[in-house]
Order: sequence, then structure tokens, then C-alpha cells
Amino acid sequence: MTATPTDSPSVLGRAHRNLTIGIVATVAFIAFEAMAVATAMPKAVPDLDGVALYALAFSGFFTTSLFGLVLSGELCDRRGPRLPIVAGAITFSIGLLLAGAAQSMWPFIAGRAAQGLGGGMVIVALYVTVGRSYPETMRPRIFAAMAAAWVLPSIVGPLVAGLLADHASWRWVFLGIAPFVLIPILLILPSVRAIDGPPPTGPVTRRRRLPLAAAVAIAMAALQYAGTRPDLTALLIAIAAVTVLVPTVPRLLPKGSLRLRRGLPTVVVMRGILAGSFFGAEAFLPLLLVAERGLSSTLAGLSLTGAALGWATGSWYQGRSRTTAPRHVLVQVGSGTVSAAIAALGLVLLPAVPAFVAAAAWAVGAVGMGMAMSSLSVLLFQLSPPEDHGSNSAALQMCDNIGTITFVGLAGTIFGSGHGSETASTTSVPLWVYAVILALMATLAAFGAWAAGRIRVVEPSVQHSPDVGP
Repeated sequence: MTATPTDSPSVLGRAHRNLTIGIVATVAFIAFEAMAVATAMPKAVPDLDGVALYALAFSGFFTTSLFGLVLSGELCDRRGPRLPIVAGAITFSIGLLLAGAAQSMWPFIAGRAAQGLGGGMVIVALYVTVGRSYPETMRPRIFAAMAAAWVLPSIVGPLVAGLLADHASWRWVFLGIAPFVLIPILLILPSVRAIDGPPPTGPVTRRRRLPLAAAVAIAMAALQYAGTRPDLTALLIAIAAVTVLVPTVPRLLPKGSLRLRRGLPTVVVMRGILAGSFFGAEAFLPLLLVAERGLSSTLAGLSLTGAALGWATGSWYQGRSRTTAPRHVLVQVGSGTVSAAIAALGLVLLPAVPAFVAAAAWAVGAVGMGMAMSSLSVLLFQLSPPEDHGSNSAALQMCDNIGTITFVGLAGTIFGSGHGSETASTTSVPLWVYAVILALMATLAAFGAWAAGRIRVVEPSVQHSPDVGP
């Protein structure tokens, strides 16, 4: 029987209102900082005399974020989500204060690292809170709300950060938001206390994973650093990093993930495939529009704003009560849409094709991302036992980060190789460089559309679980 809107209470009903508002507000604050920091950094780094360390301000965030994801998963499965939510929010706020008050580059980097650690802890704990607090029929809607929380920050974040940096100080991008991060946590805590503690099946006794997480984080940071150096040293660093990652990453994921074992392992890996393909292409979309089609930075940036709206639309669609397609089909269709959208970006390399086609294609691709990514979050809890909610949520987010870092880095390497073949007097690169990057990312997303078919399993308990939103 198809679900109707009256079959389950709203995520804004009395039982869940404060928790929903708190979760959405927390995600919105984290999203605002993520969108605003890229705008503030060009002002902050020269002011701190740290241009040579520019990349570390970003890689430090991602490195500690990877560790924070696994740390939070361990704490959630052993003690419940309250501790990582509180500790993560406090750490994130301290990081904002450190960065905003920094008088030199290294304290600024330390602040960014604290933000990554705290943000990683909070996001996994929020996922576990969703799994424990909302019935299965309501989860598609709360994940849709979490996706929608990125829309407003994506639109106003860069604008507000730019105005602050130009007319006040870049420091207010960090200091201004720090006090507000803790406010939604106060709304969340009463509900979290009610579901805190070990899972109903008892505390987890698995081998600790934090040393493995630390090794992965350091190796990923080294890989990012290697991507900034076009020399033999960079190659040696990259080889060493990969040597660490190959045996370590699989031990932090559900068994059989890299072999795309049916069910949960494929769900987790699909996050990395989708994030890597989408953000690998998006990283070079504004540059393509500015350098090759002559658009202003403002107009090029609007293409990303449309993507934020498209993502929210796709996530809303998967959470509709009338959406009856099985979730693995939603992931397949979403992945295929992303692949087609990336391929369509290649048309913009042709002078006869209007530049607005890129914005339209990317908005459509983002619809596919919103539909697929939110469906994967729902599937994670359908296929995970309660005692593994923390570790599997951490694995999902970790694949997301690793996929993004890996394929954005790979695209950057391709771009750097093509740029090196140009004369020093030109700022453009050969068009084949963009074509190769887009073809690689489109192929990756197309592979994801095939791999998503392996999400479906034949166990009766999974076959009969709800496949539609409330």
C-alpha cells in the first residue's frame, strides 16, 4: 500500500519539532561556514603572511574531519550521541574563535583543524540521532530537511562573507558565527538525552579504529599536499600515502565495500562515487565559464547557486509520500542524471552552445545528487543494525570525503598537467583538459548508476522494509 501524508507524524510535529529545528539549524551553521570560508580565505591568508601555507588551511580541516568522523562513530556506538554532539559543537566553536583571533598563520591553521574535528564529530552524531529518534517512515523527510539547510548558506554565505571581508574584517566570518553554533545544540539536547547510551543490543566490543582513522587522515593530507607539487618529491609522497591508504581504508568500511558487496557495503561506497564525480566536475565549472566563455565571476558563481536549489529539490522529491520508486532505483536514476549533466557540461566547450546551458545542466545534475544522496542516507539505517549506526554513519561520511578529495585532486593533477603545456603568457588551458576531466567524472557517475543496482539484496527482512518516504 502506498503511504499517505497522514500515515506518519510530521518532522515538525510536537514530538520532533525542537529536534528537527535544532538539527537543521546546526547543519545550516556548518554549511554557512563551509561556503563563507572560501570567500574569506583570500583576504585572511595575506593578512596573516601565510600565502605559502594556503593549502594547509583547507587540508588541515579535511584531515581532522576524517578523524572526527571515526571518533564520533566509536563514541556513538559505545556511549550514545550526546557526548560527540556536545564535544563536537564546542570544538567547532573554539576553532572559529582561534581562526578569527589568529595573528599568524599557524594558529589560523590550528583553528581550521579544530573546526574540521568538531564538524566531523557533530555530523555523524546527528546521523545517529536521526536513526534513533525518528521512525523509519520519517527519515526521508528529515534527511530532505538537512539537505535543504544548505540552500540559504549556499546563496548568502559567499555574499555575506565577501561584504564582511571587504567592508569590515575577514575575522568576523569566523568570530561572528561562533556564539550561534551552540544555540541549536540546546534544542537538540533534551531529545538526545532520551536516546543516549549504548544501543539496545548492548555496547559495541569491536576493535578500536582510531589508530586506523589517524593513519588515513594523515595519508589523505599527504596526498593533498603532493597534489600541490609538480616534482619527484610529490610523486614519492603520493606513493607513500597510497601505500598507507590501500590496506587501511577497507578496515574502516563495512566488509566487502571495495568489492561492492550487495547491500550496505555498496550504499557506503556509492557516497564516495557520487561525491567524487559531482564535486570533481564542479571544482572546475566556474573556471571553465570565466576563462573559456568570458563570464564574470558573479555569473559563474550563480551556476553553483542553481545547483544548491536543485540539490534541495531532489532531496525533497525522495522524501515525498507519493514517491513510490524503490530507493535503489532512486539512487540509480540520480547517478545517471549526474552523469548526463556532467557530459552536458562538455557541450559548453563549443562556442556555438550558450553558456547558460552549463547552469541549467548543473542544476539538473544537482537534482540527481539530492535524490541519490538522501536516499543513501535512508538506506544506511534500513540496512544497519542499531549497534553499528555510529560506525556505519562514519564510514558513509568518510567515503564522501575521500571520494571528494581523491577525484578533485585527480582533476587538479590533470588540469595542472595541461596548464603546464601552455605558454606563460596565457591564462587559459587547452580545451581537451576540461574535456578529459568532464569525461572522467561522467564515466565515474555512470559507473555509479550501474553499481547502485547492487544495493538491492534478496533477504526478506530488507525486501519488506519500506522503500518510500512518509
